[in-house]
Amino acid sequence: MDYISRHIGPDQQEQQKMLDALGYDSIDALIAAAVPSGILADKPLELPEALTEYEAQSRLRELADKNTVLRAFYGQGFSSTLTPPVIRRGVVEDAGWYTAYTPYQAEISQGRLEALLNFQTMVQDLTGLDIANASLLDEASAAAEAVGLMSRVVKKGRRVLLDSRLHPQVIKVASERARAIDLEVEVANLAEGVVGEDLVGAVFAYPGTEGDIVDPRPVIEAIHERGGLVAVDADILALTLLEAPGEFGADIAIGTTQRFGVPLFYGGPHAAYVAVREKLQRQMPGRLVGVSKDAEGYPAYRLALQTREQHIRRERATSNICTAQALLAVTASMYAVYHGPMA
Repeated sequence: MDYISRHIGPDQQEQQKMLDALGYDSIDALIAAAVPSGILADKPLELPEALTEYEAQSRLRELADKNTVLRAFYGQGFSSTLTPPVIRRGVVEDAGWYTAYTPYQAEISQGRLEALLNFQTMVQDLTGLDIANASLLDEASAAAEAVGLMSRVVKKGRRVLLDSRLHPQVIKVASERARAIDLEVEVANLAEGVVGEDLVGAVFAYPGTEGDIVDPRPVIEAIHERGGLVAVDADILALTLLEAPGEFGADIAIGTTQRFGVPLFYGGPHAAYVAVREKLQRQMPGRLVGVSKDAEGYPAYRLALQTREQHIRRERATSNICTAQALLAVTASMYAVYHGPMA
């Protein structure tokens, strides 16, 4: 069977067979029966003539030039950054990188898989943890995923502590995720101490939303004594100077990689990261790129972990977010490659 017949269909004969089975003369008749008349357009859409790719890019540039570019002071995890021209042109503006879809066909995705492996390695190095995934949607949903991960591991606990020093959007999203899985949420300044038992774990800010830096060790020790886990929401650029979460006992590290050359994009999208200790790797959300060998014995990249339940058995899934910010994860990893290792 050739490519077209496998990927573009159904053809007219197949369409007619389906229409006969349904009892309609045409696709228009099927649509008229299925779609309420009140939402059907009564005239063709008034669309402009089609443009070539070059013409479309020129038109988009013309519209973009009308924007007034101002300095952003929003903060709360969002920072102005410079994207090196070679990355902007070679990655962000190159349509070959655009899809975030899972690279099921590893044999034609080696370059993208290698770039995502670079992202994982970068996150592992900076967080000091054993294993990192190939990105999540954003910092807030990464915190929510960390809450879900902790609840799957610490089955006896019913409370989760969220540091009041986290960014506001992180607290809101993580709180709703916790409530959705029947956890009691408490927002408190964890630097002032941990109170109570029955803990699943805590999410700690490092540094806080106002830039303050607090030693996480007392919090981590207190949570661990109570049988819980600790996720540290860490600014990944700050980790080039601060002690790595893995070195002071964190079980999970999360955050955004926006500061690594990813434009603000008026608030998103931005690739998040999750890193965990090895004992938690089977509970990690998202996907993991690994290195194998091909039939000739050469190194080959592949998806080493992606739980199929997130596609076909949602109730058993570690995560129901099936898409990653792959393009922006690649951008962040190339930003690290561009600047090189720290001296």
